Amino acid sequence: MSKRYANLALVYAIAAMVFGVFYREYTKFSHFSGKTNLSVMHTHYFLLGMFFFLMLMVIEKVFAFSDKSVGKTVFVYQVGLNITGIGFLIRGLTQVWGTQLSRGMDASISGIAGIGHILTGVSMALILLKIKKQAE
Repeated sequence: MSKRYANLALVYAIAAMVFGVFYREYTKFSHFSGKTNLSVMHTHYFLLGMFFFLMLMVIEKVFAFSDKSVGKTVFVYQVGLNITGIGFLIRGLTQVWGTQLSRGMDASISGIAGIGHILTGVSMALILLKIKKQAE
């Protein structure tokens, strides 16, 4: 399982770099100088993607906590992280484009990111509880 965590860390590190370059270049190309949610995609993918899976890799070596249920929880974690990323991407692009959103559309975009955050947060808590149980 450690190898899987290392591979996931690599995938999310690459994604973080891609989103960082996209944010910088796309806003420059669009002559946009304001605040945009595109800027947080880079850090979210580095911390909640790469760093999180690097930590799981190290913790797995120490406690060997992974089992089938953890595998499913890690999958849900990734789904949540990427739904959050999609929410940030949609919100950020509408900010760069200067799109006036209806209240419903604005709430829908926030809801997408919120669902992603909930899935990520609950999954993270379940993984941490599994680690705690294994460490006892």
